[in-house]
Amino acid sequence: MEFRHLECLVEVVRQGGFSAAARVLGITQPTVSKALAQLEHDCGERLLNRLPDRVQVTDAGAMVLRRATAMLAERDHLQAELAALHGLETGCLRLGLPALGSGVIFAPLVAAYRQRYPGIEFDLREQGSRDLEELVRSGEIEMGASLAPVPADLEWQQMVDEPLVALLPSGHPLAGRTCVKFEELVRSQFILFERGFILNTIVEKACRKRNIEINIAARGARADFIIALVSAGVGVSMLPKLEVDARRPLAVSTAMVEESDLRWKMGLIWRRGVSLSPAASRWLELVEATVSNKKP
Repeated sequence: MEFRHLECLVEVVRQGGFSAAARVLGITQPTVSKALAQLEHDCGERLLNRLPDRVQVTDAGAMVLRRATAMLAERDHLQAELAALHGLETGCLRLGLPALGSGVIFAPLVAAYRQRYPGIEFDLREQGSRDLEELVRSGEIEMGASLAPVPADLEWQQMVDEPLVALLPSGHPLAGRTCVKFEELVRSQFILFERGFILNTIVEKACRKRNIEINIAARGARADFIIALVSAGVGVSMLPKLEVDARRPLAVSTAMVEESDLRWKMGLIWRRGVSLSPAASRWLELVEATVSNKKP
């Protein structure tokens, strides 16, 4: 069993097929197929079902995939630590960013990090917070971002604590108000994010707490699309204040949602009890220093 065989397995699953994996790895498709066949021989189990349009991970494949991801991550950590002994600023930071907040919060941090450590590469993923938590657990990424509260098996460093802002179409009964109550807002049809976004969980918890139901009109994956849906009169929605402020002027009305349980608390996450690579440790130091400088 070799690292290159494990890399092929991880990339085939990640890309959804042998051809795409070969392109990413910079090798031929027959080489990827041969590596997977050898890995299955070494494991004594079929790891992937080859379907006409995709690959399907078997139970044994899922087990090997989890271990392979962790082993490859530990290999990368070791290589970075050995490089650090010689004063080399090299390595790769596998980082997951949320669809909300990346441009405002993380883009300046990535730029600052690259300026300090130009030899360290970024492997960036952008997904919903719930999906990022799973990627951190599996070791596919080393650090991610999620909303509070986070599960007990993850460490968390808070970065921002933002109120939510209601988005209202023109002519809505609440338009023109400076602030609204959540109960008032959800009397209208509501636009949520796609599944995998923890902001949805915050909304659902608020509904249970108040014993009210929400009428979901649509779902979206991007803030700009959700704003467009509100502008078109599909329904109302909520976004973090920093996302709204970054897009002003808007074609929709806005009002603050001043409720203590409806806040957007974003922070970094990583696996509890697992040592961070030098690249990730430097990233955490930069984030902590930035957060500390912003405190009053």
